[in-house]
Amino acid sequence: MTQNKQNTSPSLPSRRKLIQGAAAITGLSAIGLPAISLAQNKPIRVGMPTILSGRVATLGISSSNAIKLELEKFNKAGGFGGRPIELIIRDSKGQPQEAARIARELVNSEDCEMLIDGEASSGAFAVHEVARDLGVLCIHTNSETSSLTADPKQRIPNAFRCARQGVHDSIVGGAYAGRVSKEKGLTKWMSASPDYAYGRDTTAEFFYYAKHFNKDIEVVGEVWPKLFQPDYSEIITRIVQERPQAIYSCLWGGDLSSFIDQASIYALLNGRDFFAVNMADYTVLTAVKNLPKGIHSGNRYLRSFPNTPANQAWGDAYRAAYKDLPTNWAWQTAAGFNFLVEAMKKADSTDGKKIADALRGLTIDSPFGTNGKLTMRAEDQTLVDYAVGWGVVDTKEPYMSDPSVGDWTQIVELENEWKKSKGYI
Repeated sequence: MTQNKQNTSPSLPSRRKLIQGAAAITGLSAIGLPAISLAQNKPIRVGMPTILSGRVATLGISSSNAIKLELEKFNKAGGFGGRPIELIIRDSKGQPQEAARIARELVNSEDCEMLIDGEASSGAFAVHEVARDLGVLCIHTNSETSSLTADPKQRIPNAFRCARQGVHDSIVGGAYAGRVSKEKGLTKWMSASPDYAYGRDTTAEFFYYAKHFNKDIEVVGEVWPKLFQPDYSEIITRIVQERPQAIYSCLWGGDLSSFIDQASIYALLNGRDFFAVNMADYTVLTAVKNLPKGIHSGNRYLRSFPNTPANQAWGDAYRAAYKDLPTNWAWQTAAGFNFLVEAMKKADSTDGKKIADALRGLTIDSPFGTNGKLTMRAEDQTLVDYAVGWGVVDTKEPYMSDPSVGDWTQIVELENEWKKSKGYI
């Protein structure tokens, strides 16, 4: 059973007791005994709102597992100047208002010095506003909605995104879809994506680039299932009636696996190309009962992509620790923690403002980078240079045998054009 309240270190004394202790130590110093610094070994408290229950509990479970894996290594190595990090995890149940309440409570009542936001986009925007209000350092590790960091109106100096971004996936996916659609004559398309910011934004971005690479693509219909919708029969019926040649979807997690399982009843994907950006993730690959052949997907997390010893070793370590396979949310949250640690070292401080200054433009070694490195881009405080690609998904390892790898020079060039078209730059 998943606990709603998790704490990775022994409980701390209350702030009042610490103040009383400090007064007592000051008194001892006054009579000739040496003063002792209470802060020397005081844990650095980091709060993490995420989803630990409900249909997409895997998001929070895999995120918290991954960060604990990195946390253990950090604390065993001595922490930061002898100070360990204490991670306090709370369950938002996938409700944005609850995510905001928890984030505020973690800072105001639990004395957390910074937040690692493990929410999906629906909750991340709520946590973002808490970070804006309180001025606390926040690293988003799961929200992929492009506007979270691309839109200057959303941007704040103390919030960063260590997660893939929808527009990046869409550029690589659009180039891939453009090529495949030309080869196979796929001109009539529909979409089935979740009805919230991530689903609508990412779908629009995908087709923007698919049409950029193949002007003959026509979108003949869009359907918008609700987030965590249990029954897709009406959605599937509408798609069948339109008879598209290809379908795009950015459904994810349990929603995507449920959609595919229900679609198989109607033979929806028989003879149609299905482009599901979130398919190549172990969470979905192992949950779908009968995976149709020939599904196209962007990579999420696969230990074979990038195909490096470092990535394979990380995937194996996660599996050994938790007897489960890591997810896209897992690598992003692990990387977010690693960025935090390296920024603390660079700043030689646990002060949120100094860490934020150190994070901008910071490059770290990482198994998840295209060339073994990840960068927190300074101008919009978002992650770049992560491994991103598209390909046909298989039913067994390596699950995507011949991925088309994204070119970051092309990604950045087209992303800048997209930002200009949106009025972001």
